[in-house]
Amino acid sequence: MEFLREFWHFLKERKKWWLVPLMILIILLTVFIILGSATALAPFIYSLF
Repeated sequence: MEFLREFWHFLKERKKWWLVPLMILIILLTVFIILGSATALAPFIYSLF
């Protein structure tokens, strides 16, 4: 959680708001990769692409 707090302060201080959508996209892709490789949800995730 400390990383998220530091990242939030960095965004506020440096006005790097364009990084927020990028981080959200990276997190979503990570979740899709994890769910797609290890669970029974894989066929449903693969059908999205």
